[in-house]
Amino acid sequence: MEFISTRGGEKVTGAKAIVQGLASDGGLFVPVSFPQVSDEELSAMESMSYPERAAFVLGKYLADELGADYLKEICEKAYSTFTGNDPAPLVKIDNGFYILELFHGPTCAFKDMALTVLPYLLKRSQEVLGIKEDVLILAATSGDTGKAALEGFKNVKGTKVAVFYPDEGVAKMQRLQMATQSGDNVFVAAVKGNFDDCQRAVKNLFASQEFNAKLKEKGARLSSANSINFGRLAPQIAYYFSTYLDLLTSRQIEKGDKVDFVVPTGNFGDILAGWYAKQMGLPVRKLVCASNENKVLTDFFATGKYEVKDREFYRTSSPSMDILVSSNLERLLFEVSGRDAKITAMRMKELATNGAYSITTKELADLNAQFDAGYADDDDMVEAMYDVFDEYGYAMDTHTGVALWVRAQYKEKLHDKDNTPIVVLSTASPYKFPQDVLFALTGNDVKDSFKGVKRLHLLTAMKPPKSLMELRYRVPRFKTVVNNNLDEMAAVVLDLAEGKIVPEPPQPKK
Repeated sequence: MEFISTRGGEKVTGAKAIVQGLASDGGLFVPVSFPQVSDEELSAMESMSYPERAAFVLGKYLADELGADYLKEICEKAYSTFTGNDPAPLVKIDNGFYILELFHGPTCAFKDMALTVLPYLLKRSQEVLGIKEDVLILAATSGDTGKAALEGFKNVKGTKVAVFYPDEGVAKMQRLQMATQSGDNVFVAAVKGNFDDCQRAVKNLFASQEFNAKLKEKGARLSSANSINFGRLAPQIAYYFSTYLDLLTSRQIEKGDKVDFVVPTGNFGDILAGWYAKQMGLPVRKLVCASNENKVLTDFFATGKYEVKDREFYRTSSPSMDILVSSNLERLLFEVSGRDAKITAMRMKELATNGAYSITTKELADLNAQFDAGYADDDDMVEAMYDVFDEYGYAMDTHTGVALWVRAQYKEKLHDKDNTPIVVLSTASPYKFPQDVLFALTGNDVKDSFKGVKRLHLLTAMKPPKSLMELRYRVPRFKTVVNNNLDEMAAVVLDLAEGKIVPEPPQPKK
């Protein structure tokens, strides 16, 4: 299958889209058309394991180039690193109310669902294209993508990974996960700014001919682990299909019944994957976009105007959603405009220049037929987390708490007799944010993260992930803090490309 840029003028193969990450005109790659999953194929998927389902969905886009057998093999390998028998278990909370747990991977966040697969996709794509240079993965993170990328690509031959995160914009556990990362090909730096600053800088480095020329001199080329890379986005489509199949096989629904999904949303990749699943034929009714106090998306779906200029940026208890510029929305804009690359490019230019753009009344109506949107501030989130734990004994992280509040508001809009199942996506382990989760469930304010883990364990009896517990005694490796300055950020990336690796400090004996 071929892929085109949302801003026009470029058509590439799937392998090229994965290696390149971002189109040369700054646009995002999208498939030339959406492959369909037939009723017969959906029935055949019912008996498949999760890795088999994921490989089948990926194959619709990439099998012709990367090979169906290879995709099956890598999905088996990737998801074998998850705890439990099912990488994406669906938990029934009440009749018509389900939570999809996407945090059972190596870094305890939903980004593992794709970033355990992406290194394999990238490796095979390099082979198909005959690329001999090192690929340097450059990523901005609001907390979870960074660690998942570092873990997924560590020590992978022919790759290097550089991650930037906002200095004051991630949780302690997220910071520790990145700062203590092992591997002979990785680098992490904090940026004095917010996630949007990090993401803007990364995009500018991708677009800089001067920077890319310098990188080429050092024998490397850029690629991305953010969801702007289709290879990151594609594996996420699979868990929407798998969820629907789990509902079918457990007889919660009949084939053809529609399902709603509520998705805690920051960069819009996770919810966009659900929309892609719908375009492939999955019976999705509404995709509900849940935002925190940085509610630029909620306002967009209400008014048709995306505006970040003069908008206050809030640091919240759901930091992975503290984002004002949601990159993947560009892919949806491209589709709703009738795949008009010129209009999409113009809107992205307006956003960069004026901090805002608008869509037409018709386009907004088309979106509102498929999406709903809401937001929760920290008080709303706490209330939702407490209520669900009090009534059902289910503990969740803060991002899922935001989605739970929005689900409740969405449910109030529906007709009393509307029994359409609602699935809330849970994007991180509660133990990644133990202090905030403990406060929501008990009102206790614990200053130390690991005391929070201990008390949360006593309260819920949930087993803390081993990977998080080991962080307590690890010596941080990465302490670099850079200004929100493109030259500074470029310099540390070029050092990595040159082979300047921060040594791993001695760790305490276990």
